[in-house]
Amino acid sequence: MKILHLNTYAGNGGAGKASLRLSKALQKQGIQSEVAVNFLFKSNPQVHNLSKGFFFKWLTAVGILLERLANKIFVKHLPIPFSIPLWGKNISSREILESVDLIHVHWINHAFLRPQDLAKLARLNKPIVWTFHDSNAFTGGCHVRYSCDHYELECGNCPVLKNSNPNDLSHRIWKQKSEAYKQINFTIVAPSRWMAESVSKSKLLKSRPKINIPNTLDTGIFKPFSQAESRKILGLSPGKFILMSGFMPSRKDQHKGTSYLIEGLETFANEHHLEIENIELVIFGNRDTRNLPEFPFKTTFLGTISNEDRLAICYNAADVFLAPSLEDNLPYTVLECLACGTPVVAFNTGGIPDMVEHKINGYLAEHRSSADLAAGISWMFKHPKKELLQANARAHVMSYFSETVVANRHVELYNSLLNDHVSA
Repeated sequence: MKILHLNTYAGNGGAGKASLRLSKALQKQGIQSEVAVNFLFKSNPQVHNLSKGFFFKWLTAVGILLERLANKIFVKHLPIPFSIPLWGKNISSREILESVDLIHVHWINHAFLRPQDLAKLARLNKPIVWTFHDSNAFTGGCHVRYSCDHYELECGNCPVLKNSNPNDLSHRIWKQKSEAYKQINFTIVAPSRWMAESVSKSKLLKSRPKINIPNTLDTGIFKPFSQAESRKILGLSPGKFILMSGFMPSRKDQHKGTSYLIEGLETFANEHHLEIENIELVIFGNRDTRNLPEFPFKTTFLGTISNEDRLAICYNAADVFLAPSLEDNLPYTVLECLACGTPVVAFNTGGIPDMVEHKINGYLAEHRSSADLAAGISWMFKHPKKELLQANARAHVMSYFSETVVANRHVELYNSLLNDHVSA
């Protein structure tokens, strides 16, 4: 069995990580698995570059930039990602695709595979699996839907577009996808139950075969480690109660729920005013220094952490990880810190309930309630058996998200599709 994974980037973003991690997990199970990407930021011998050479690399880069320019023209200035499939690449005649048994598609936006480019893969006559890392495949362009239900029909009247009407750009993109999908068969992998339910509601893909298989991670890297030693390595206070969060842009951020987190922290600080000197907030990831919010505790910024071993040390240094995302498929920060035995406080939304078991390995707060988020932090702060929460966090990941478990579920799916293909 030889599998090829297709993704726009290698290791960038959740989908980039997921495709590489899944491929490695499959390799450990004896499967020939490779990854090919449309744009490679730096050389990686483990990844096939579909835009090789100076000319093709920069041609691809121009396509990505032009797509972003089109967004500025047609899309409102909102923190809601939207893709306009204006440029793409026909890869159906590439030798690497001819040589594999099954094609596994992941995230293919940013001038990679437009709907019509995806449809051309049908000529290869190979089983195709498509993992949905966000909602774009079944919407008229948006990647994050929030409360919008237009995807349940045919999009149009899009609240994200500057020019919104029944036949607007979102409806036309939806129609492009509808025509393309009629030409190609594929099986959908939904990493979370929430994503599977969303697909089932969409007019575009609700009748397609789908299966819920989560993303995986290397539990040999993301594993429990001495908290004291982790804090020593990072230069953090040894005796404080440490709250940790990742990717903290500004109070204006919408998707990651920054405003709710700040309000929750302020409420928690007011309730535990006398103990405030013993609490510290630690943040890793990018930060917008121009719009940096004020926090009620001493706050340490660790910057962007690209090395996975060091990221695991960060998770191990914390008493609790805070994930206030308002909509997320299966966020890796939550999965990674649970694998390290660090409990999570998060909103009950998206795929997060697949990972966080309420009051067993963390706390699921009422969606968009900063008060309940504060209650969750307080519950963690006061919990008499933190070691039990830590053990539960690790055990849940090993049972449902480990490389062996996830790889085997994919192998079962691949075998089923290949057997059906042969007998067809």
